[in-house]
Amino acid sequence: METHLADWLKGTRDGDEAEAILRKCVHCGFCTATCPTYQLLGDELDGPRGRIYLIKSVVEGEKPTASTMEHLDRCLTCRNCESTCPSGVDYGHLVDIGRKLVEQQVERPASQRFMRTLLRETLTRRWLFDPAMRVGQAVRPLLPEALKAKVPERRDPGKRPSRSHARKVILLEGCVQPGMLPSIDAATDRVLDRLGLEAIRPQGSGCCGAIRHHLNDQAGAANDARRNIAAWWPLIEAGAEAILINASGCGAMVKDYAHLLADDPEWAARAKQVVERTRDLAEWLPAEIDAAIAAGRLRAASSSRVVFHPPCTLQHGQKVRGVVEALLTRLGATVLPVGESHLCCGSAGTYSVLQPQLSGELRSRKLGHLTAGEPELILSANIGCITHLQAGTGTPVRHWIEWLDEQMDAVGG
Repeated sequence: METHLADWLKGTRDGDEAEAILRKCVHCGFCTATCPTYQLLGDELDGPRGRIYLIKSVVEGEKPTASTMEHLDRCLTCRNCESTCPSGVDYGHLVDIGRKLVEQQVERPASQRFMRTLLRETLTRRWLFDPAMRVGQAVRPLLPEALKAKVPERRDPGKRPSRSHARKVILLEGCVQPGMLPSIDAATDRVLDRLGLEAIRPQGSGCCGAIRHHLNDQAGAANDARRNIAAWWPLIEAGAEAILINASGCGAMVKDYAHLLADDPEWAARAKQVVERTRDLAEWLPAEIDAAIAAGRLRAASSSRVVFHPPCTLQHGQKVRGVVEALLTRLGATVLPVGESHLCCGSAGTYSVLQPQLSGELRSRKLGHLTAGEPELILSANIGCITHLQAGTGTPVRHWIEWLDEQMDAVGG
């Protein structure tokens, strides 16, 4: 796609990157067939190809409008189009640039600015979010349905392990997961402990930066990244084996730290090393589980009928596909097939709050496929997907590490 940058964008990082990405696009339209919002709306401008043209017009100097902003806002950033694209177009980074440039030139309505600021400044601060979530869970039966959907029932996280191990891994201390569903982190710690690994969440780490980044606060996201790198660095130097992340949305963000801080001479090299050490649980844990099975410390004992919903940030963002399903099968579960498993469930971080109608339609479509085989459990790998899906179904929705924790406990693993 031939591109002629506006003079004010030439020689800038955003301009050079946008031009390089745009020149890869051959306008084939394969991406349109797998775009969730195009599937719902049928509007070319609500598909990747149309949004690419909108961004192209902006970088070439055409003034964006409120309509331009709306079409870019409707994008889930699921990156399904990247998995489909035969030309390797880096749509995720392109739409980030497009949104930033449009935000600089189009003023949002006051109501939108307020909501986005509220989400950005409360969700990322645990000292605000955790107490608010505890209050919400205490009065959950009294909440209106729309708000109740955002407040999951509290589950007892169980006892955290206290043993020390020679092998140590770093775990991200996220923002919303510890307050909404602390059972996920507790299950992760217990599984690692049984495998002879000590999980360390160093003080000073926190939100991965994804919430700020996708709400167009790139500077705030970069600060979140620097804070986490600083907190992790002493443990990396002390020999921690990996940075493990049990929320795929956070994993996709942390793996982008090198790109985010590429122009920062103080942090770029450390960011690159952090990315090299970062693994989603689904990437790192199967080898440890296989070793435990081979050593007789774990055996297949489940007869559960489950489905797995692979979050977009796992299958499209991190390119990790089929690993969890294979692990569940090795441990005895019957993993039922799921139609349209490549499509987004509609959660997409803050998307379910900012675009509730589209998000709800995508959830209904996704749950139709997930529950078609009448599974006992729906398993996933991201806090946002789990809470979003659970709000629309009576079938229990859990993180796959919670399922694994229960299986290991049942067989004494």
